[in-house]
Amino acid sequence: MRLSYQLYSSREFPPLSDTLAMLKRVGYAEVEGFGGLYVDPPGLKSALDGAGLVMTSGHFGLDMLEDEPERAIGIAQTVGMKAVFCPHIAADLRPSDAAGWHAFGARLQKAGEPIRAAGLIYGWHNHNFEFAALPDGTFPMDAILAGGPDLAWQADIAWIVRGGADPLEWIDRYGDRIAAIHIKDIAPAGECVDEDGWADVGQGTMPWPAIFRRVKEKTPAKLFVMEHDKPNDDVRFATRSFEAVNSFGDN
Repeated sequence: MRLSYQLYSSREFPPLSDTLAMLKRVGYAEVEGFGGLYVDPPGLKSALDGAGLVMTSGHFGLDMLEDEPERAIGIAQTVGMKAVFCPHIAADLRPSDAAGWHAFGARLQKAGEPIRAAGLIYGWHNHNFEFAALPDGTFPMDAILAGGPDLAWQADIAWIVRGGADPLEWIDRYGDRIAAIHIKDIAPAGECVDEDGWADVGQGTMPWPAIFRRVKEKTPAKLFVMEHDKPNDDVRFATRSFEAVNSFGDN
């Protein structure tokens, strides 16, 4: 398995050149970008090349995808991305019912038309709120994927758990839509409070070997992205997590 690394995990540990060099030393082959890195795409590509890494995928805000799709495509093509994911919607903009989430899925799909036309994988990256039951008992994630039938899904597995859902059930339900996986871990209750309750992969409560087996069985996913939303030591996180995933055996 070629492991990628969401560079958002190291946003508080500049400079980027040091992060890229560290990831290469640890053994990562790929990285995933986010909005703050796209100011100078040629410079970013040069830094990646210098470190011997490839930015296989990236997160892009919906505003850019809708208002400046050619800019998003240019960034993606310059650095060599294969996949573009929209990662979030602010709480005050979230729909309150299934119809609203269905319309949001359709909005995402329309925004992605030029991205897909450029030959890139395009889809949605979840957090926890998509798995909170709506008043009618349905879930936003179902409505998003129904409203955007061509959307790929970058499944952030630990956020599914934090949303109160069973990730294996959701992998079974939408395995054919899952193009990428975010790999992160949840600390035991009361631990890692200064890191928002996240843990290095393999040090938490997530049953990753079983999850990897299900992903392999049920999905076409080829992008596997390590992430920690708030590490207090990104070198520790990157290293321990890489070693843990590679210790899981045939995943």
